[in-house]
Amino acid sequence: MVILALNCGSSSVKYQLYDWEKKQVVAKGVVERIGIGDSFIIHEPEGKDNHREEYECHDHSTAISLIVKTLTKGDGAVVESMDAISAVGHRVVHGGDKFASSVLLNDEVIKTIEDVQHLAPLHNPPNLAGIKAAQEVMPNIPHVAIFDTAFHQTMPAYAYTYPVPYEWYEEYGVRRYGFHGTSHLYVSKRAAAMLGKDAKDCNIITMHIGNGVSHTAIKNGVSVDTSMGLTPLEGAMMGTRCGDIDPAIPLFMQQQLDVDAKTMDNILNKKSGVLGITGRYTDRRDVLTCDDSDYKHRCSLAVETEAYRLRKYIGSYYAVLGRVDAIVFTAGVGENAGVIRQMALEGLENMGIVVDRDKNLGTFSKHGETEISTPESKVKVYVIPTNEELVFVEDVIAILNDSYKPHTEHPYSFLK
Repeated sequence: MVILALNCGSSSVKYQLYDWEKKQVVAKGVVERIGIGDSFIIHEPEGKDNHREEYECHDHSTAISLIVKTLTKGDGAVVESMDAISAVGHRVVHGGDKFASSVLLNDEVIKTIEDVQHLAPLHNPPNLAGIKAAQEVMPNIPHVAIFDTAFHQTMPAYAYTYPVPYEWYEEYGVRRYGFHGTSHLYVSKRAAAMLGKDAKDCNIITMHIGNGVSHTAIKNGVSVDTSMGLTPLEGAMMGTRCGDIDPAIPLFMQQQLDVDAKTMDNILNKKSGVLGITGRYTDRRDVLTCDDSDYKHRCSLAVETEAYRLRKYIGSYYAVLGRVDAIVFTAGVGENAGVIRQMALEGLENMGIVVDRDKNLGTFSKHGETEISTPESKVKVYVIPTNEELVFVEDVIAILNDSYKPHTEHPYSFLK
């Protein structure tokens, strides 16, 4: 079976075509600047040259039609027709507390996703647009929703409940949900395999650090706490998001700046975090290599602040778990920024966390799984590249074969 995985953002669609029998990626790519103008597709077929094509995409339907055309026609074609594709897996950011697992899409499921889209107004609408566009272009095959929030539905009530009027939860769904669930699931289960243990016997702290950042405390193989909350704004400091701050700050600054709530929400989501401190950069590579005298101090402060906050989360989740078998770093920054990892883990030797500095800061395979702790470290520290799309594919296959189980029982092949 050949499965198409789609990840639809507000102005982009990422895709990956996976051949289940051959266990390999057939092609992957992205359509950028949908609805903005000057849109284009970058297509990376396995065994062929990558190519970029300018193509005006006014909406997600046009973008997905372009993906279909690119996969089936021209020099980059990898399948003869869309009849070769067995199903489509769709990333959906927010499922509220309605979905604790991946599900086959139907009218009822789509209606439920629409009902909770107020919880993720920046993410769920484009996810839904992509689903409807893909169903229109590929109406005769199954479509499956894979939820970012599903992995975290194992959190106990005391971990997801906020100390605000309880009616807010009952009437408006205000609670901690968590995100990046497929990433945390994948790397935690890979870490368990590297430890040579069953996931249900492992306590692991997973650190997904990219432009968006989230951390998860995983006890006996399931999520018991996570840093993002009702929205992806809470938690760690991120590329442009503030993360944890005094909740009175937005109210105070609205009065000082005389701006409305929408403007303040935009500042906290798009003009804060690393960008807020440096005043210039979001990419940690730019921050770490900055030699501009006007920004160097602020870049150093941004790195120190991020590392300090990462260390605080490690400490707090260690307390939550009681025993930690491994810490995992993943995503763009987590996988590639050894300096930030080093700073985040410094001073934790009394907690049994000892990092091999040369190994951590050295060069290792971009796609490889690497242990960066010393042999005597009681807590293993790993760098594991995430593979969310593979989780999509495996969930889709299991649903098609009517063998899907909750992630706690799912026999994922990447554990073998």
